Amino acid sequence: MTTTTTPPHLTGALTISEFCDRFGVCRESCYREIRAGRLRARKVGRRTVLLAPDVDAWAASLPELRAVGREQASA
Repeated sequence: MTTTTTPPHLTGALTISEFCDRFGVCRESCYREIRAGRLRARKVGRRTVLLAPDVDAWAASLPELRAVGREQASA
């Protein structure tokens, strides 16, 4: 079994799988966000990682969900 250690400058980085688990999105959605330039990714060898500040910026840029009452929704 091979173990990998995260380099010190990447502490807090998420793998694609960890990001998907945390935010409940599929891998394709994650890669779509990367291709669109809305989410920055880095390569560490063969691994793709997402740095915490980049993930935080992506999450902060998501649209806010606003509650709408039934009366307003049908109008």
